[in-house]
Amino acid sequence: MTHPIISFIKKLPHILLWSGFLTLYALCGCMNDDDYSMSATDRLIPSIDTLSLDTIISAQTTNTYTFNVYNPSKKAIRLSRVYLKNGSHSIFMVNVDGVFVEGGSVGAEAGIEVGAEDSLRVFVNATAPAADTDQPISHEDQLVFDTEGGSSSSVVLSAYAQDVIRLDLHTLTADTLLSARRPYIVTDSLVVAEGITLTLAPGTRLYFHPESQLIVRGRLVAEGTAEQKITMRGDRLGYMFSNQPYDRIPNQWGGIVIASSSYGNRINHADIHSGTFGIRCDSADTDREKLRLENSIVHNVSGDCLQATDCRLFVGNCQITNAGGNCVTLVGGHHEFVHCTIANFYLFQGGRGVALAYSNSLGDVRHPLLKASFTNCLITGYSDDEIMGQASERYQDDAFEFEFVNCLINTPEVEDERIRNCLWDNDKKPNEVWREDNFTPGFNLKTLEFPFTLNPKSQAVGQADYATTLATYPRDLLGRDRTADGKSDIGCYEAQPEENEQ
Repeated sequence: MTHPIISFIKKLPHILLWSGFLTLYALCGCMNDDDYSMSATDRLIPSIDTLSLDTIISAQTTNTYTFNVYNPSKKAIRLSRVYLKNGSHSIFMVNVDGVFVEGGSVGAEAGIEVGAEDSLRVFVNATAPAADTDQPISHEDQLVFDTEGGSSSSVVLSAYAQDVIRLDLHTLTADTLLSARRPYIVTDSLVVAEGITLTLAPGTRLYFHPESQLIVRGRLVAEGTAEQKITMRGDRLGYMFSNQPYDRIPNQWGGIVIASSSYGNRINHADIHSGTFGIRCDSADTDREKLRLENSIVHNVSGDCLQATDCRLFVGNCQITNAGGNCVTLVGGHHEFVHCTIANFYLFQGGRGVALAYSNSLGDVRHPLLKASFTNCLITGYSDDEIMGQASERYQDDAFEFEFVNCLINTPEVEDERIRNCLWDNDKKPNEVWREDNFTPGFNLKTLEFPFTLNPKSQAVGQADYATTLATYPRDLLGRDRTADGKSDIGCYEAQPEENEQ
């Protein structure tokens, strides 16, 4: 005969299992109808009034956006219906706490409820159909939450859908003009074949997939205007975090490669930003101009903003800023920079290089530096020395020619006949600003916005060579007159008195 204690032990797992079920049933049973609000005054409160997806690309699903819906009452609330006013015709797709709002509406059978003083999470993305139109099309809907008690809450969902022209595995083998009527999505690298010219009309927008590049073996003519800038950026239009769009994060695309076979390139009034690098030039002929870069911005890349090896460059009235590598790297060649702001305040992981680096060799290879001239330029950054010039010890007879004239430079102060009428941005003096404080309004490190407009308190104000200004860039990068008071400022921006209030 089995002992009673042994019999009990054998039955113990089953007893514990049933005990768990009974406990769970008892807990669930505690939530009777009296624990749910049936009052029309108990409303759900969304964390936002409007969810704006800004501009999205037609026929391409967006990132997922989220928000919360709160129940501030002391009782739980059951939802009788969650729906989109446009129903199945809505471009928006919604998931509420794991429940997909299929066909634009779900009813009480979905069992969506919000505990007392609790919340639920809503996920939204969108896919807008292509409309074969050049202008963005506005889409708007309302996501509505109806409760069993008869109250209703809603959130407006909005987006502008932009049709695009896709360039897939595209090599240009004939002279080509890209117009500004619609943005171009470059899904793989866009290659300009040798002997071919690519012309970008004012206002042209090139949006690149990650790692995609513009590779120029022929010639690039990108002539924008102050009112219609040419834009080259990544194709992710959404937000990585709140108030932080992907467009302000580096590595969103590759960059521009100007190959050794390419000469006579012009980029004017362009905004090139958030790539792995900015512009990379390679050549072995310093007699022909490789690139003329004017009135443009190259900003926020994980490598170098502008890198040139054995090239002839002219760079004027440009902002070249924030690089994980160097803002400007010159290896040999012949280069002129006038009225440029070259500043490295890069924030992302992996560190940063310097604002300017130049040399006449690379490893054991000779690269004579025939000229590296900087006039009316502001060259600065976070570190104590933002200018690194390296002359080869091995090739001491090779050219290593540089000069700084009427510049504000962040490097240890030295006496050198090649540095004339310059100011030093490495020692804060009374009533002066330095480094990042040369610019106003101040950098917003939370939203990753970096205005490089000049602070009226900067040493750079009124210290440019005025004759050079008149002969080259009497207007700054924003199109503002530099000459009104008979003197001009160092860098690509002219300080404005009203900015002093920032």
